[in-house]
Amino acid sequence: MSIDPKLIEKTIRQVLSELPGNKFGSEPEKSSDVATGDGIFADMDSAVNAAQKAWKEYMGCSMADRERFVQAIRDTMSKPESIAYMSEQAVAESGMGNVEHKKIKNRIAATQTPGTEDLTTEAWSGDDGLTIVEFSPFGVIGSITPTTNPTETITCNSIGMLAAGNAVVFSPHPRSKNISLWQIREINKALAAVGAPKNLVVTVAEPSIDNTNKMMAHPDVRMLVATGGPGIVRTVLSSGKKAIGAGAGNPPVVVDETADLDLAAKSIVDGASFDNNLPCTSEKECLVVEDVADLLKFKMTSNGAYELSADQISKLEKIIVKNNKAATEWVGKSAEKILAEVGGKAPAGTKLLIAEVDKDHPFAQVELMMPVLAIIRTPDVDTAIDWAVDLEHGNRHTAIMHSKNVNSLTKFGKLIQTTIFVKNGPSYAGIGITGEGYPTFTIAGPTGEGLTSARSFARKRRCALVQGLNVR
Repeated sequence: MSIDPKLIEKTIRQVLSELPGNKFGSEPEKSSDVATGDGIFADMDSAVNAAQKAWKEYMGCSMADRERFVQAIRDTMSKPESIAYMSEQAVAESGMGNVEHKKIKNRIAATQTPGTEDLTTEAWSGDDGLTIVEFSPFGVIGSITPTTNPTETITCNSIGMLAAGNAVVFSPHPRSKNISLWQIREINKALAAVGAPKNLVVTVAEPSIDNTNKMMAHPDVRMLVATGGPGIVRTVLSSGKKAIGAGAGNPPVVVDETADLDLAAKSIVDGASFDNNLPCTSEKECLVVEDVADLLKFKMTSNGAYELSADQISKLEKIIVKNNKAATEWVGKSAEKILAEVGGKAPAGTKLLIAEVDKDHPFAQVELMMPVLAIIRTPDVDTAIDWAVDLEHGNRHTAIMHSKNVNSLTKFGKLIQTTIFVKNGPSYAGIGITGEGYPTFTIAGPTGEGLTSARSFARKRRCALVQGLNVR
C-alpha cells in the first residue's frame, strides 16, 4: 500500500492541533545517528533503527528473559519515589490532572498490567498430529501517547509490548515531553541492569509532527498504537500498517428509580472527578429519572459536588466550550479553579461541578474532560437509555448505570455497545481501580481490541506437526 507522506503530515497536524495543550513544533530535526543516551535519540530514523536492531537481538531471548525484563520495568516504575515523581511532574508539566489520582494510575499500571501470562497457547491433538497457535511479536511498534495519561500509558504499553516480544518507539506529547523522556531513561536503565538488549524502548529528544510522520511511515515500524480522538484513529488506520486506535469517549451514566442513591451519588462524584475528569472512561453526563433527580443531586452535593446556578452555567459555557469543543486551556483543571472563573467560591472538599441542563446543551454533547458534569432529567428509564445512547455518539467507549433492575441494566448494555460497561460503581472500576480485571490506558473501541494487553500487541501464528505427538 502506498503512503502519501504529505497526506499523513496534514492529517497529523490537524489532529494534534486539537489535542489538549498541543504545542507541536513544525521544524524538521537535523538527522543524526548519535543517541543522547538511555533510549533517547536525536531523530526518528535513528530511534527506529536502534529499536529494530534491539528487536532482532530480543528474538533470541527466552520467555524467562522476557519475564525478567518486564519485572524490571515493574520494579522501577512501582517505586514510591518513581510514582510520586511521575505524578507530580506530569501535573506540573501539562497543567492538568490531580497528583494523588495519578499516583493511583501509575501504581496500577506498573503492578497490574498483564505480562507474558497473557500469551496463552491453543493446541489441537488428534490422529493427524499436533497443531498449536501461539502469540508472536510484530517487531517494532510505534506508540503515540497522550498528555492526559502520559506516564501510565508509557508504563502500560512498555510492559505489554515487551511481554509480547516487541520493541517500542514512543512518540510522546510535547506537553509531557520532559517527564516522558525521564521515564524512558529510567526504563532503559532498569532493562540494562538485567541484561536486556539495548534500546528496546526508545523515543526522540524533541517530539514533532515530522518525527511522528516519520515513525508512521518507517518500513521497520510494523504496528501503530495511538490514543486520541477520531482523527488520530483515522490517521493510523490509513497508514497501511496494523493499527490499534484508542479513540474519544463521552461516557453517559444512567440512574433509575431503583438505584441505591447513596452509592450512585458517591460513585458518580468520585468517577467524574477522578484525575479532574481526564480519563476518557470518566462520567461525562448523567441522565437521571425525574422521580429521583432532586434527591440524587442533594446526595451528590453531600459527596463533594457543587451545583452551578443558571447564571453560572451560562457564563461557564462561554469559557470552557469553544467552537463546539472543550477549551484546551481548561481541560483537566480543578473544580475550584473553574468555579472561580465565574465568580464562585467552592466549599472545602469540592471536586465536581454539576449543571442541570437539557440533553442538547454543550455540557452534555461535548466531551469536556474537566470536572463539570451535565445532569439531565428524563421522564423514565427507557428515555434515559435512549438519550444516553445518543449522547455517547457511537464512540463505543464507556457507559455506566446505577440500577437494581436487571432488565434495564441488560437493555442499556445491549443498546449502548460500549467497550466498558460499569454497573453500580464508579467509572474507573472498569479499568481495574476498585473493580476486577486488569488495567489499561489504551482502550481500543474503534479497532475492537478493547482493553489492550500483551496479546493485543502480538499476532497469532499456527504451527502444525503431522502424524506425531499424539499419545492417547
